[in-house]
Amino acid sequence: QVQLVESGGRLVQAGDSLRLSCTASGRALYSFAMGWFRQAPGKDREFLAATNWNGDITRVADAVKWRFTISRDNSENTKNVVYLQMSSLKPEDTALYYCAAPSAGRPASFNVHDYVHWGQGTQVTVSS
Repeated sequence: QVQLVESGGRLVQAGDSLRLSCTASGRALYSFAMGWFRQAPGKDREFLAATNWNGDITRVADAVKWRFTISRDNSENTKNVVYLQMSSLKPEDTALYYCAAPSAGRPASFNVHDYVHWGQGTQVTVSS
């Protein structure tokens, strides 16, 4: 079992940048492809970005592709971290942001139903 923990969410102003982090306990993240999603009140959970186990394949949703990037650091000293770098933030980016992982060995995916491990989320609020 793997427990995911997101961090880095906070209140920012429109145009700011922010980096979210995802770490894991229970099992090293390098075993897993990883994804980032977000969910705003009253809306479905939305795919943002995904990466394969070593970060050499990434996919970013068209809606945010020029502003968001995903990366990961599988080095032992960082305890395996997956990042979501966000820039030029807009009020409509306000949401609860989640990192997630499919079962070990499964590929990165844009489909929320392919993910079985989820963090509790970190809140990002963008003021205008």
